[in-house]
Amino acid sequence: MEILNLSLSATNRFASNYLQQSPDILPFFHYRFNDFAEDQKRLDELSNRHFPREKVADHIEKYMERFPLTEAVHNSLAKLKQSNSVVVIGGQQAGILTGPLYSIHKIISIIKLAEEKEKQLGVPVIPVFWIAGEDHDYDEVNHVFIPIEQKVDKRTYPERVKQKKMVSDIPLNKEVCQIWVNNLIENLGETNHTKELINFADNAILKSATFVDFFAHMVMELFKDYGLLIVDSGDRNFRLLQKANFSHQIEQHKEITNYLLEQQDVIGKNGFPITIDSNEKAANLFYYHPKLNERILLEFDLESNRFVGKSGAVSFSKEELIEIAFQDPGKLSNNVVTRPLMQEWLFPTLAFIAGPGEISYWAELKLVFEHFKIKMPPIVPRLNITLLERAIDSDLNELKLELSDVLSRGSGKEKEHYLETIKDREISELFSTLKSQIQNQYEHIEVKTNQVDRSLLPLLKKNENFLLKQIGFMETKLELSVQSRFDVILSKFNRIDLALRPDGFPQERVWNIFFYLNKYGTSFIKELMELEFEFDGKHKVIKL
Repeated sequence: MEILNLSLSATNRFASNYLQQSPDILPFFHYRFNDFAEDQKRLDELSNRHFPREKVADHIEKYMERFPLTEAVHNSLAKLKQSNSVVVIGGQQAGILTGPLYSIHKIISIIKLAEEKEKQLGVPVIPVFWIAGEDHDYDEVNHVFIPIEQKVDKRTYPERVKQKKMVSDIPLNKEVCQIWVNNLIENLGETNHTKELINFADNAILKSATFVDFFAHMVMELFKDYGLLIVDSGDRNFRLLQKANFSHQIEQHKEITNYLLEQQDVIGKNGFPITIDSNEKAANLFYYHPKLNERILLEFDLESNRFVGKSGAVSFSKEELIEIAFQDPGKLSNNVVTRPLMQEWLFPTLAFIAGPGEISYWAELKLVFEHFKIKMPPIVPRLNITLLERAIDSDLNELKLELSDVLSRGSGKEKEHYLETIKDREISELFSTLKSQIQNQYEHIEVKTNQVDRSLLPLLKKNENFLLKQIGFMETKLELSVQSRFDVILSKFNRIDLALRPDGFPQERVWNIFFYLNKYGTSFIKELMELEFEFDGKHKVIKL
């Protein structure tokens, strides 16, 4: 394996500007990323704040007992309890079979940056992955995409979930899951590693009670040797540590929303789109309704001075909601605005690993953090990675395609140019002449029809279109027949796009790690982790 560093634009303009640390972006953040002087400032700030290290470490230790553990994990737990330790943290939803590749890339980023910063700063730095188990968007986590017959094929886990349940509360039907996963792996094609991969998945399924368990088992099995710690935001025991913080959020809900909207206004006036959907009624908190078995988004009703949700199905005074925060915090959970706050109250965060979209929404939180007299952590863009297999690299070279162009927009432009070069000009000219003659003759017929019987004009037009359509059909058939002589070359264009830009999207947003584990074995992760990564904002192409 080797790494190529390419300068590619991020998926949105704001993130691209952030990668360049441009002057129009920096005012929205408290720190520049990957700057040793800024890291020192952050350490100074964290040293003046209090964190519930012991309680958080004890909770994580108990939570992780069910998952694969190593000495490296126990060392990380011990480090977390040290008064001078800090964390590199990032999070993602619990996608089935770990979800899209960018989830794996984010974990690699967290671990690698933690290792780098510990060496640079001389303090304990622990990698922490925050599983967004409190999220209730089941349709975002219940599927994967795999390549079948040169196309992107969506495979959805068959069980339906009707209520807005937190993913942490969605039970895993082991029998259904095992059949579905085994079928999916078999569809990837049998290799020397297929049996090993099926055993890997089966073992995780057997030890998992929920969707989040299944995700966490696989993540820890793959990354247990690197001291990774995991937390599940949907775990009710985790929220027992958050009682006082929930209370602060409820007390200050108006200020949180007002400062969010104020910061959004500043960002909007600077010409950037707003990421977080909010309004002055937003309470930025969810309530779990046990009878409805649903997670309900709360708003603050200005007329009644109460927190309400689901068209009045729930209603609380501020005092009642604060009592819930202290007596039964498992019923409360954060939204996109308050989750970063909760994270920063619990963990001494040296750096937050963010995807392009996360960079945008963190910028909208600056005034919210300042209201609580704390700073946002340095926001470090996660590693953007593309895995380049040898056969695809060979195709790129043969077709003389620029890798950076393909990664940015696919090979469609070059494919169209190639199709133009192999066209039979005589066939094209014959059909073009024929269609032109027909259209001219029909114009004469239309003039005569208008004189004889105007009511027949629609039928005449329909007749003309039908004839042109049939001629176009024959033209296409002949073109395809010509192209078939060049199928080998055209299939290379298709294979390149399928591997690197499937359906027009970046590889890491579509493909799943199981495709590569089936080809290269579960040791594939170890080989990736042995590579040296730089957090320089450049795109990492890993040649396999």
